[in-house]
Amino acid sequence: MTARVVSKAEDLLPVYDILIVGAGPAGMAAAIEASKAGARVVVLDENPRPGGQIYREITRNRPGERSYLGSDYWKGKPLADLFAECSGDYAAKATVWSIEHTEDGEGKDHHRVGLTVAGVARMIEAAAVVLATGAQERPMSVPGWTLPGVMTAGAAQIALKSSGVVPSAPVVLAGCGPLLYLLASQLADAGGHNITLLDTSQSLLRWEALRHLPGFLGSPYLVKGLGLLLKTKRHIRVVTRVQSLAILGQNTVEGVRFATRLKTEALQAETVLLHQGVVPAINLATAAGCPLMWNERQRAFQPVTDAEGRTPRRGILIAGDSAGIVGAQAAEMGGRIAALAALSDLGLAKSASLIRDLQGRRQRFFQGRDFLDALYSPARAFLVPSDPETIVCRCEEISAGKLREVITLGPPGPNQLKTFIRCGMGPCQGRLCAATVTEIMAAAKGMNPGEIGTYRLRSPVKPVRLAELAALPHAPRALKAVTGRDPVDHQFKEEGHSL
Repeated sequence: MTARVVSKAEDLLPVYDILIVGAGPAGMAAAIEASKAGARVVVLDENPRPGGQIYREITRNRPGERSYLGSDYWKGKPLADLFAECSGDYAAKATVWSIEHTEDGEGKDHHRVGLTVAGVARMIEAAAVVLATGAQERPMSVPGWTLPGVMTAGAAQIALKSSGVVPSAPVVLAGCGPLLYLLASQLADAGGHNITLLDTSQSLLRWEALRHLPGFLGSPYLVKGLGLLLKTKRHIRVVTRVQSLAILGQNTVEGVRFATRLKTEALQAETVLLHQGVVPAINLATAAGCPLMWNERQRAFQPVTDAEGRTPRRGILIAGDSAGIVGAQAAEMGGRIAALAALSDLGLAKSASLIRDLQGRRQRFFQGRDFLDALYSPARAFLVPSDPETIVCRCEEISAGKLREVITLGPPGPNQLKTFIRCGMGPCQGRLCAATVTEIMAAAKGMNPGEIGTYRLRSPVKPVRLAELAALPHAPRALKAVTGRDPVDHQFKEEGHSL
C-alpha cells in the first residue's frame, strides 16, 4: 500500500486512531510503525514534502546533483521511501493550530485538532496524538541582527537543500554548535567562497565539557565530528573563542565586528548567518497543556515525558527533538517508540519487548550528547545581550534596555511581562524572543531560568484567518451563545441560518 496524499481539508477523515504532527525523522518513523499495526494514521506536515529540516527535500534531491549535502543527509532516503509506502494519510502544507482534549460517547479520551489545509480550516479527532514538531534555532540577539542580509544558519540550509542556493560572498557564519560547521562545509562544497566562521563556543578545557569527554570518545559522533572540524578548518577561515559580535550596516549588512581575548577585528560581509544551537519546538505542546521542565544541560525548556514519549496529558506523546535535542537517528527511534506506546495504550498492539529493544539501540545515540551539549553551550554574553539598544522582540521592536526597564517594575515571569509590554505577542508568538526574554529576566533577578519559566501559549498557536474560523461547523451551544436563539427552533431554521 502507499500513503494517501491529502490536499484538501475536506478529504481528511473525521476520526483517526493516531494523529502525527510533523514529517521529520520522528514523524515518518512513527507513521511507519503505526500503519504496520493497521491503525488509522494521519500525518500533518507544514512542509510541502516529507523530510523535516534534517532531511528536507529528500524525496526530490539526488546524490549526483547535491552530493555536498553529505552522507548523513542521504540516510533519510530509505526512511522516506518506507514512509511513502505505508498505509495512512499525509497532508502537506498543513498547519495545526489547536489541540483540545475531549471524550467520546463511551468516556474514552479523544483529542480535537484544529488545522488548516489549502486555506480551509477543519476540526478532526484522534484517539492519540504524537507531536514530532522537531527543533527550532535558539535566538541570537546581537547588535544589527535584524538587518537585511542576516539569516539563521537553518534558513540558509533550507535554501541550500531546497534550491541549491549559496549566499552572496563574503559570508560570515557566527555562533556555536555542530550545525555551524556542517553548513560551512556544505557551502564550501557547493561552490561558496570567501567564508569566515566565528566560533563563540566556550573552551574545550572547561570542566563541564572535560568531565563528559570519556563518554564522547566511545560515541558514534567522534570520528564524524573530528572529520568535519578538520575539513572545515582546511577550507575556510575559522576564528575561535569569539567573545563579542556586532553586525555593521545601515540599510543592509556591510560587515561584522568581533573581539577575541587577543584582538578586535572588522570584516566585510554581504551575508551573515547566525546560529547558537537548537531548542525543542514546544509551542504546540504547551498550548495543548503539556507541562515543561528546564533542561540545564541543553539550556532550554522541554516537555515532560516518560521514556516512551508519553506526557502527563493522556493520549499526547512527544517524539524526537521536540522532546529534547537528540539528533536524527535517535529521533527516528523515538518516533517508533512513541507510536508503539500509543498503539499499546489504545489496545491495538502489544509491543513491550520491541520498545525495550528500540530503547537499547537508541541509547547508543545518546552517548556523547552530554559532551556536545557542554562544549557548545552558548556563552552568557550571547544569551543575555548587554547592549541596551539590541532588539530582542523583532515583532514588537522591543530592545534589551526596554525589557530591563520593565523587569524592574516587578513582573515575576514572561507571561506577566506581557501585561506591561507586548513582548512575545507578535506574529511569531515568542518563537524568536522567548529564550532571550527568559535569560534576561533570570539574570536580572538572580534566578535560574527554570524558575522564571517561559510563555504559556493558547490556541491558535499559528495565525488563522477569521474567515477560516467562521466557516467551521459550530455546535448548537455556540450558535445560541452568539445569536441568543435556539438553533433547533423551526423558525430559526426557516430564516436561513446554517447549522
